[in-house]
Amino acid sequence: MNGTTLGLLAGLALGFAGAFGGFGAFVVVLLFGAIGLLVGRWLDGELDVAELVRSAQRRSGR
Repeated sequence: MNGTTLGLLAGLALGFAGAFGGFGAFVVVLLFGAIGLLVGRWLDGELDVAELVRSAQRRSGR
């Protein structure tokens, strides 16, 4: 199991622990899962945060 998978599972587990039931819980779990996935990919070296920031700045015209 790599860091991406662990990050996704950790985010999902935190989401389930944080909120339980209904559409609001679905959104919270989805958010925590996405955050966990991003952290895991960053730990694996597959996500360059600095490049994401530069890309966002170029799109916004700064």
